[in-house]
Amino acid sequence: MNFKFICLGFVTLWCLLWPIVSQPPMPDGFWYGEEAAEEKVLIEAFFDPVCPDSRDSWPSLKQVFQEFASRVRLVVHTFPLPYHDNAFATSRALHITNKLKNTSATYHLLEAFFNHQEQFYGKATINKSRAVVTEHIVEFTANALGSSYHSAIKSGFNETNTDLATRYAFKYGCIRGVYGTPFFFVNGFPLPDAGSPLDYKGWRKVLDPLLG
Repeated sequence: MNFKFICLGFVTLWCLLWPIVSQPPMPDGFWYGEEAAEEKVLIEAFFDPVCPDSRDSWPSLKQVFQEFASRVRLVVHTFPLPYHDNAFATSRALHITNKLKNTSATYHLLEAFFNHQEQFYGKATINKSRAVVTEHIVEFTANALGSSYHSAIKSGFNETNTDLATRYAFKYGCIRGVYGTPFFFVNGFPLPDAGSPLDYKGWRKVLDPLLG
């Protein structure tokens, strides 16, 4: 069955259950730079750390944000697709990192996952147990953040709150109608061609009319 229809069905069910389920402790997402003033253009990106299209879309989004940082806000949400190997575990590592350090470290780890995606899916992990893959993600994350964080990262994978944070991120995406990655919103409105990278020229076509 097409995942888009599965996700839409989940959205309907979740909206009905939303008033009676526990709420996330804080808004979802990782702000790139400082959380800026409300009057700025808001870009929201839903990424899967092991999604090649998410990886390919990041450089141009990062470039356009840095160019217009004074007039644009950017927040990234994790959206671990169920058909991508180890998407949930790598997304969880990002939430653990964000809790331990700050969003700059979180983006450093996200870029590390993007640069070494081949370590986390396909032949690299097909014959490995979940525990072995998780340990590899712990080691990889510790190498990215610093070896002194190894025990805290490992403990993070045993904490309920990091599991719930990753689940909330996925559910939040479903509620917003996200069904693939990358998926972008600008000022709350979804951009077309979800699941495909958007290059620098594409971002300029979107942002130039808004930024005048």
